[in-house]
Amino acid sequence: MALDFVAELTASMAVTSLDRSIAWYQEVLGFTLLYRAEEIGWCELATHMPGVNVGLSENRDVPQGGGATNVWSVTNVEAAKAHLDTHGVQQDGEIQTIPGLVRLLTFYDPDGNAMMFAQSLVEG
Repeated sequence: MALDFVAELTASMAVTSLDRSIAWYQEVLGFTLLYRAEEIGWCELATHMPGVNVGLSENRDVPQGGGATNVWSVTNVEAAKAHLDTHGVQQDGEIQTIPGLVRLLTFYDPDGNAMMFAQSLVEG
């Protein structure tokens, strides 16, 4: 069974201030704010590359040097989870659902690098 990828990539990074970081990404890199989900301390900005966004997650502490989590968009997160299961891939809990926004599943490569599958729940 092959994974059914969507032609989108969200590079997710932890930041200590969404306000400061949004301004920096807009002013310095020219990215455009797509949306901000205040209730979960998250926003996404469009880059200059179609289908590639930057996601910012507000955290109290951010390790020096940052740390990014690649978020791969899929059409069906359950099918993607089943695919990982068949390969014995370590996962961080169950699929998380943020109503009206996204369904997420965190998993790890053999070196422990975190990645996520995301299924958009946004209509349109």
